[in-house]
Amino acid sequence: MSALAPLQVSVQKRTTARVSAARLTRVLRAAAAALKVEGEVALVLGSDRLVRGLNRDYRGQDQATDVLSFEGGAEVLGDIAISVETARRNAKALGRSLAQELDVLALHGFLHVLGHDHETDQGQMNRLERRLRRKLLGEGVAGPGTGAAEAGR
Repeated sequence: MSALAPLQVSVQKRTTARVSAARLTRVLRAAAAALKVEGEVALVLGSDRLVRGLNRDYRGQDQATDVLSFEGGAEVLGDIAISVETARRNAKALGRSLAQELDVLALHGFLHVLGHDHETDQGQMNRLERRLRRKLLGEGVAGPGTGAAEAGR
C-alpha cells in the first residue's frame, strides 16, 4: 500500500493583512491526510470586496461572506476564497485570534471542496468538521452555529 502524496496547496494573498500561508497549508494538508485525500487546492485570501464579487457572480448573493468554495475535478479538488476582513470580525466576535479563525474557515472551505454540504446533509458535515477541529486544531468547541458569526456557515 503506497502512502498518500501530500495535498498540493497554492496560496494567493490578495490582502495586506499578515497571515501565515504556511500555517494554512499545514491545516489543509492535515485535513487531507486525515480524510485520505490527494490532489490540489487553491486558497485565496482576500478582501470583503473580492469575496462579495465572487459571491455575487457565482451564487447570486450580493454580499460579503467569510468563505466560499468551488469544487474542481479529480486532481484539482477546487478553490477556497476567504475574506480576511470578515474573518477578522468573526474572530473578534468569537474570542479567537485571526489565525485561529482562518484555520477554521480553511477547514470548512476544504470540506465543501470535497462535496460536503451542511445545508443538505442532515448534520453529517457539521459532525465531521467538529471531529476534525478537535483533532487538527485542538478545539473543544461545539462547531458551526455556536456563535452568531458562525450561524451562516
